Amino acid sequence: MSFNVSIGSFGFGHAGSAPGPFDAINGGRLAGPQGSHPLHAVRAEELLRQADGGPITGQIKVDQPVVVGGSISGTITLQSGESVSARSAALRLVGLRLDEQRRSTEQRDGQGRVTSSESWVECHGKLFVEDAFTEPVIPAAFEAGATWQGQFAIPAPPLGPPTAHLGESIIAWAVEVRWDISLGSDQFVALYLPVAQHPDLLRAGVGLQGGASLQDVITIGDGTIAVTSPLPAPAGSDIVVQVTWPAAPHATEARVELHRRTNAPNGVEGIIASVSIDPSTLNGGTGDIHLAVPAGSPPSFDGAGLEITYILRVLVDRRFMPDTAIERPVGIY
Repeated sequence: MSFNVSIGSFGFGHAGSAPGPFDAINGGRLAGPQGSHPLHAVRAEELLRQADGGPITGQIKVDQPVVVGGSISGTITLQSGESVSARSAALRLVGLRLDEQRRSTEQRDGQGRVTSSESWVECHGKLFVEDAFTEPVIPAAFEAGATWQGQFAIPAPPLGPPTAHLGESIIAWAVEVRWDISLGSDQFVALYLPVAQHPDLLRAGVGLQGGASLQDVITIGDGTIAVTSPLPAPAGSDIVVQVTWPAAPHATEARVELHRRTNAPNGVEGIIASVSIDPSTLNGGTGDIHLAVPAGSPPSFDGAGLEITYILRVLVDRRFMPDTAIERPVGIY
């Protein structure tokens, strides 16, 4: 006896979600068919909902760009269209981790045989930081038509992670004023907050991203890969590389590649820059090789359970034989 198994295509009804205030595009945009990467088409800024639609409206302004380990200062302006009485109110710093996640389902008949199946990708997030601050003191109650303004100064994430779009995962930050409403939904006013990686933290070897990734020259066997441009390298700049590899196997082709590697649940390794070189130059040492780091590349970081690293890889292509390579880490911010 034979039976058919139907492998379903991506259907309607699948949706992804993130918690407030990052729930602006919850739904179908955060889902896609098997093998897809729905987050590739999402900017982190799109996730933020600036207010909940309640009677309290307002604006949060930040004075200067924010970096890991720095400070956040600015102004809060609020107004209420009707009277509000909340149990409490506070200024909060919140951090989101949003991941693509593979999903699947099967339908079985009365004999337990699979009759149809479907696989897809959904994006789901959680707040990994929810820090509330006692200053400034935010009013918990407003009369109709009342306004309030205050200054604030709070610490940025001391060790990160920075804001980062890894392709298959996103780290995003926001500052918000949130009111705890008795027997009702919380009200909030929020601001998307880009938090840049601090190059000095990388240079200091904080976390997993310092150390070897910032060394000028690294020896691998009898080969060396040197970076003559400043490290860590800014996104949008060139990494200048010199390679010496006397024992490199005879090859018809060779190249130097910049790889990004991530532990995101649905992540993929990618080659983000590649330059072909003459393999005969490896024995005595190459000249300067320029690899362009794409603008907007996420910084090297580890935090919130996520990690992204960059690798310089020197590969020789041997005819009718497996390729061989040497590699080293490199820091990017």
